[in-house]
Amino acid sequence: MKLIAGLGNPGSRYQYSRHNMGFLVLDRLAETGGIALNQTKFEACFGRGIIAGHPALLIKPQSYMNLSGEAVRKFFDYFRIEIKDVIVVHDDLDLPFGTIRLKAGGGPGGHKGLISVIDHVGSADFSRVRLGIGKPDRREMVEGYVLSSFSPDETSQLPRVVGKAAEMLTEMLSTGIESAMCKYHGKTINNFNEEV
Repeated sequence: MKLIAGLGNPGSRYQYSRHNMGFLVLDRLAETGGIALNQTKFEACFGRGIIAGHPALLIKPQSYMNLSGEAVRKFFDYFRIEIKDVIVVHDDLDLPFGTIRLKAGGGPGGHKGLISVIDHVGSADFSRVRLGIGKPDRREMVEGYVLSSFSPDETSQLPRVVGKAAEMLTEMLSTGIESAMCKYHGKTINNFNEEV
């Protein structure tokens, strides 16, 4: 079984904040896969279904970003999932808005949700879907920035970005991360049509 965790913060206040890209993509993946995220367990909303022929468990931890790993670990243990079958979907300050990158393993890059997941599962060897949100001008503005809403221009692009990320996730499950990376990581500044 694949465990796909979208990271974010619970509540309507944060629903469309930059830090909730993981939640938004998981909602879209659940919608396209016909999976209802209407169950609760281990301080998370979750649903089970089949995506690209694979049994998949979709979870949205509800304990706030910096504690995300607690729920991930409980599902990880309860369903006896291997680390290679874990995918974490999260926002990324180091990528411009609209850029989506797949990654196999690696460090947390300062992301508190990833730090929590790595600490709790005891490994960084899981796959990630990184969703660019850009970054503020000054480092001290980061906390407020990630919790802020998207700009009007970003909001207009959001459905396309979220849809593309869900498509890439499905491709990962269908053909594997290496193949999906080859397919989507071309010479583009984002995953649409702006060339470098």
